Amino acid sequence: MKRLFDIAASLLALGLLSPLLLVLAAAVAITSPGGAFFRQVRVGRNGRPFELLKFRSMRPGSEARGQITVGERDPRITGVGHFLRRTKMDELPQLINILKGDMSVVGPRPEVPKYVALYTPEQRAVLSVRPGLSSLASIAYINENEVLGRSKDPERTYVEEVMPAKLALDLQYVREQSLWLDLSIIVRTALRLFGR
Repeated sequence: MKRLFDIAASLLALGLLSPLLLVLAAAVAITSPGGAFFRQVRVGRNGRPFELLKFRSMRPGSEARGQITVGERDPRITGVGHFLRRTKMDELPQLINILKGDMSVVGPRPEVPKYVALYTPEQRAVLSVRPGLSSLASIAYINENEVLGRSKDPERTYVEEVMPAKLALDLQYVREQSLWLDLSIIVRTALRLFGR
């Protein structure tokens, strides 16, 4: 049932948003070198790696200088990238990941292998479900980049404070998952995004 919902939702969203997606892709490609899309290996269901898609919001080569981003003061982020990140529109290409079956509309956000390697055995339970475009944790930490931007050591803050708190919410989702919870998270995500 959930997979059917994911397929239908991603197809509908891609169809309705296709003009916007084309405009955003052109804006990214025209305003800075490096193409429209950013691809990154993330860890999916059962620990399987997959290539996550985003609109590129940073300058080429930025990932080599660290994977943690720190909001408005991060010089690696392009002008268009600031807008995309603030509105979360950089995540829209993940509708393709959902259609392919790498992701779900709702589920724990997929993490990079570097941080998954730090999970405890209990925390690895989040890998038992497909990762999602939205989650309880992404709602709670919608301003994560700004939180990390206030830290003197963003990497340490992420690993020691933010990541464990997000994983606790993701584990709650794994225990309580249902269609009604998914619909609730979708509505709450929309309210947070449009209410910002």
